[in-house]
Amino acid sequence: MRSMKVNLDKKLLSSYEIHIGNGIMERIALLIAKNHKASRHIIITDSNVNRLYGPKLLAGLKNVGLNVDLIEFPAGESSKNINTVMDITGKLLEMGADRTSALIAFGGGVVGDMVGFVASVYMRSIPYIQIPTSLIAQVDSSIGGKTAIDLTCGKNLLGTFYQPKAVFTDLNFLETLPEKEFNNGLAEIIKYGIIDDEKMFRLLEENMDTIKGKDEALLKKIVESCCRIKKSIVEIDEREQGLRRILNYGHTLGHALEAQSDFAISHGEGVALGMIAAAHISERAGYLATQGRERIEGLIHQAGLPNGIPNKLAVDKIISRLQMDKKKKGEVIHFVLLKKIGMPFVNGGIDDRIIAEVIEGMKQ
Repeated sequence: MRSMKVNLDKKLLSSYEIHIGNGIMERIALLIAKNHKASRHIIITDSNVNRLYGPKLLAGLKNVGLNVDLIEFPAGESSKNINTVMDITGKLLEMGADRTSALIAFGGGVVGDMVGFVASVYMRSIPYIQIPTSLIAQVDSSIGGKTAIDLTCGKNLLGTFYQPKAVFTDLNFLETLPEKEFNNGLAEIIKYGIIDDEKMFRLLEENMDTIKGKDEALLKKIVESCCRIKKSIVEIDEREQGLRRILNYGHTLGHALEAQSDFAISHGEGVALGMIAAAHISERAGYLATQGRERIEGLIHQAGLPNGIPNKLAVDKIISRLQMDKKKKGEVIHFVLLKKIGMPFVNGGIDDRIIAEVIEGMKQ
């Protein structure tokens, strides 16, 4: 098992370790019992993860002497709302959970976002631990302390910055991950190659079939690389005031596409389309060479992710969604663009006409 620490400046109590390994469930239970003591631990997970792994984690934590309960909610983005938050908090109160309790987010990005949010507001905050089970959560959303739920008008519009006490990543969970969900995680991995590491981007180009075959050694190397990139960015800019904004490459349009499709477009698919659109905008603005844009499109295609925006999604409604993006300043929507692979920047704003033309050009 490998470990790396997220060191948050002047906030030693907020710093935490990311642990990565294969088949480490028993060690996770021991480390929680040793380092993350609480009067009770409450696992919060979704119906899919609970069916596959819930009883095993519950038994493992009980076997090391912990007082532990489990709360399940229906799997899917449609559960990431205030109603589910109220349901979870109601169950926590019924269980007698108080400020000496700790939550365990056991699942993918939706679970992590939801549980982090609940932990940040329940009784004015209680500690929580991340045990991510999807590729997208293992390489991205479990790290950095972003929590959120969706509102009817947009994705992740109600949330907090609230760091976990630890992240435990067991790559064995990926064995049961459906292909579509694995591909969603590949979108975030490709993002890291685009914004930070051209060598990793090339590694992905040359080994995509092996990666999609879930080669253990290669996957571990890539997951560790992504975690190191994200932790180094979060350490510099915890609350997304500057550098951390580059992690939103592809996400501005991606979130709008997800919401406008009523989440028929998954997060990874939305990010993939958003990354292609940002590459097109970068090329049109004269920043990115055509070859760079073609490499990005080619790798996204290799990963089994979409290259085209569904025809039925109206351009004007997508742009209206962009106007509600939480990262905009005033009326200006800032896009993360590229000068080349590995060299992103946040631009001063893109004209709606150019955004509309790029979206229209990507329609299928």
